[in-house]
Amino acid sequence: MRKPKLRELREAIKAIFTGPYTPKTFLTPPESLRGLTKFFEDDCIGCSKCELACTPLAPHEFDYGLGARAAIYIPHGNAIPQIPVLDPDYCIFDGHCARVCPTNCIDFTQQPQELKVQAGAVIIATGLKTTPMGAKKEYGGDKFLNVMNPLAMERVQSSNGPYGHVLRPSDGKIPKSVAYVQCAGSRDKSIGVPYCSRVCCMYALKQAIMIKHQRHDTEVTIYYMDIRAFGKGYEQFYRRALAEGVRVVKGKVGRILEVENHDLALRVELIDEGGGVSEIRHDLVVLSQGTIPGWRPDGAVPIGVDADGFFEIREVTTRPANSSTEGIFVAGVATGPKDIPDAIVEAGAAAMEAAMYLDRTWRRQTELAGAGVEA
Repeated sequence: MRKPKLRELREAIKAIFTGPYTPKTFLTPPESLRGLTKFFEDDCIGCSKCELACTPLAPHEFDYGLGARAAIYIPHGNAIPQIPVLDPDYCIFDGHCARVCPTNCIDFTQQPQELKVQAGAVIIATGLKTTPMGAKKEYGGDKFLNVMNPLAMERVQSSNGPYGHVLRPSDGKIPKSVAYVQCAGSRDKSIGVPYCSRVCCMYALKQAIMIKHQRHDTEVTIYYMDIRAFGKGYEQFYRRALAEGVRVVKGKVGRILEVENHDLALRVELIDEGGGVSEIRHDLVVLSQGTIPGWRPDGAVPIGVDADGFFEIREVTTRPANSSTEGIFVAGVATGPKDIPDAIVEAGAAAMEAAMYLDRTWRRQTELAGAGVEA
């Protein structure tokens, strides 16, 4: 059931301008927006008949190109709402989807619109992106088939993913040896990400344990500079990974080369073995990429941005959800790398700060109106 006071806009923020007590938000979808919605959502019932009738196929972005989707599709299984979108880059506009639609809700003529929304407060929760696979050329993340993105590995391990279990993208074989390269996209000034991304160690340990559960005979090795298991229960989780057979090697991977059969040779400085350099082969490599801001405002929002690109917080210890501009609040990874529990806590803090700000604003406007002064 749709809430009458809840309006969802799946466009991108272009600019936010602030006025006294009432920040104004302007939203517009960029020209490069893929998967442009082609439905009247109030009429669509999410039956997926259009998706089943669609014949053109395209690489599925949610599966990082390892799976396929129709030109008209629901973005992923947990999408809210479960409403299909149409990708005009792949649609051939043959009308098959419209003919099977039981509510006649498909609109091929829909165009992007610019909407003006006036609000009393704004919460920015723009999330994160991972560092590009090609950020470190020596790792071959953008050219070797069996060097994988960690989010692609997440999809491969999922029961509703493109394979259903771990396979090598190059030939579909079950890997006998999997390597995780830590700090492949963070703690590295040469790629502009000097900070620790905080989540990479734990997602690598989680995926490594899952691989061992699915394939007991597959060897999983994690090459790390430091294991940063800092959260509640994280150290115990690390010990569990070791107990279940995951190998952790303190070493810095300097280079990855593709050899015969699309196998991968890692040149590693083994720190715990006197700094000696060794070349070790693996069937599959996962780069533990770092996190970068999900959205760079480039002047669209009148609040400060730190040198790392995340939004600036002036009072981190006492008011972590307050930005440098009154009425605009920030939450989650918009202010810096953090794990899910921390992001949830900050989301609650931002919601409470926004509610209190609106209450203060309303009271002030009421007092001014009572005194005969225009707000």
